Amino acid sequence: MDNIPFYVLYGVLFFLLIISAFFSISETSMMALNRYRLKHLATSGHPGAKRASSLLAQPERFLSVVLIGNNVINTAIALLVGEIARRYWGGSEYALLAATGMAAFVILVFAEITPKIVGANFPEKIAFPVSFILSPLLRFPPVKWLLWFVNLFVQLVLRFLWIRTTQNASDFKPSVEELRSLVLEAGYIPSKHQSILINLFDLQSVTVNDVMVPRGQIEAINLKSPISEIKEQISTSHHRHVLVYNHSLDDIAGTIRIRLALNLLHRSELDHAGLAKITQQPYFILSQTPLFTQLQQFQDSKNRLGLIVDEYGELKGLITLEDILEEIIGEFTTDSPMRAGKLTPQADGSYLIEGGASLRSLNRTLGFSFPLEGPKTLNGLILEHFQDIPEPNTSIQIGGHRLEIVQTQGQIIKVIRATAPDSSL
Repeated sequence: MDNIPFYVLYGVLFFLLIISAFFSISETSMMALNRYRLKHLATSGHPGAKRASSLLAQPERFLSVVLIGNNVINTAIALLVGEIARRYWGGSEYALLAATGMAAFVILVFAEITPKIVGANFPEKIAFPVSFILSPLLRFPPVKWLLWFVNLFVQLVLRFLWIRTTQNASDFKPSVEELRSLVLEAGYIPSKHQSILINLFDLQSVTVNDVMVPRGQIEAINLKSPISEIKEQISTSHHRHVLVYNHSLDDIAGTIRIRLALNLLHRSELDHAGLAKITQQPYFILSQTPLFTQLQQFQDSKNRLGLIVDEYGELKGLITLEDILEEIIGEFTTDSPMRAGKLTPQADGSYLIEGGASLRSLNRTLGFSFPLEGPKTLNGLILEHFQDIPEPNTSIQIGGHRLEIVQTQGQIIKVIRATAPDSSL
């Protein structure tokens, strides 16, 4: 090699560095591709995506050719740098040490770190074009034979180590938590859409018991009441469907559609017999039914209202289709005077909240952090804490929030003042 001019050695070195950088940038860009976007592009007919998918379908062959090419080229670079150093400094030990350092520096900077950083930052722009070079290279007969020979020993080593290399398609399916993270980190998704998607993920873990209207807050009609009282209730109702019962809620008769009852009232035909004709059979739901399952059951049964019962068949509350939809997209119905859970912001940053307010709704709407494992309403949470009916002006701390009892009525707490952790009364 002594007769080879320096400019030729430098030219070969530059050429080898380009090839090594090519293998490095190919490996990093391919492995950095978003698999779901890649699958979408390949299905859409993108030629580069289809070739990249084909390469990644057999990762052991792709990685083998990249690593073989990279290591062979890097070895040649080290030998070439050593020859250049020998010519400059002779064959001394210092020359060998200098050549080793120079080779490591050149390979790391120009053939490893720099191209891999570029490949990681622009995976699609690089992976798709290089796939047109790597695909034919993998089909080149000498390369195929070399890969077969090397992988033969690789498989023997893996078997000796009891390592299984086959992967099922399910291994690449994201979990619910992974999908949640993808949605939250996707900056191009509007915040409202993010909220809807996150709420959809929660539907299977939240039960109807978590969002129901409790039994004590159900607006219902006693069919044994005088017809004048029933007419008054129907004419002032803010609901589409109303529960009807005989004497007490332990004897449910069914539900009536307010529109049909108003038609009877308009024709002066509203009486007990007329109510009996328009009364629909009650639709019962077990209290531990997941919201997503109940949404499907509402769709299949064509019902919009269900009565929630426990394992003993006792009525616990009711839920409507609108309640489930509001868990997904947020509140959209007009609040009626009978609707529990109203909150009023105060000038000092606190909120006056009705005792029947749902803890889940408060956490979602106001960003509070009340525990959800036990009671479902703010009234229930405070009563569980005191194990008694607290007096007005009593204050406690729950979930990092200061709560002050403002008004009680009988056995329930009517109004509470709630303050966020960073606020003060």
